[in-house]
Amino acid sequence: MPFVRIDISQAAPADTVHAVSDVVYDAMISVANVPKDDRYQVVTRHSAEELVYPADGYLGITYTPGIVFIQVTWNKGRTIEVKKAFYQAVAEGIHAKTGIRKQDVFISLVEVDKENWSFGNGEMQYGPK
Repeated sequence: MPFVRIDISQAAPADTVHAVSDVVYDAMISVANVPKDDRYQVVTRHSAEELVYPADGYLGITYTPGIVFIQVTWNKGRTIEVKKAFYQAVAEGIHAKTGIRKQDVFISLVEVDKENWSFGNGEMQYGPK
């Protein structure tokens, strides 16, 4: 039940955007045990001035205008090891498929309780019965 937001430069080619989306989805299934077909993503393309990052870098990492911001909202409960493996799989997969630098793959995880989802019909599908 993850919900993914991908923010990327409007200069990125369409095939790059699709590859980033696919890599995130594939890593969720293969690393984070997300059910197949549980793919909810919003991709937003931005002009250069709308993607803001520290010009001098942060924590020893420098960024370029090719930065991609990925935010995944998913259920609580995944281990630190799974999260680390997910970060690695996404960064390496995006680099391998698009050439985007691994340093330019920024990922944020937001963890929520299962009852914080409605997949439609105004219902709480995973809430207490």
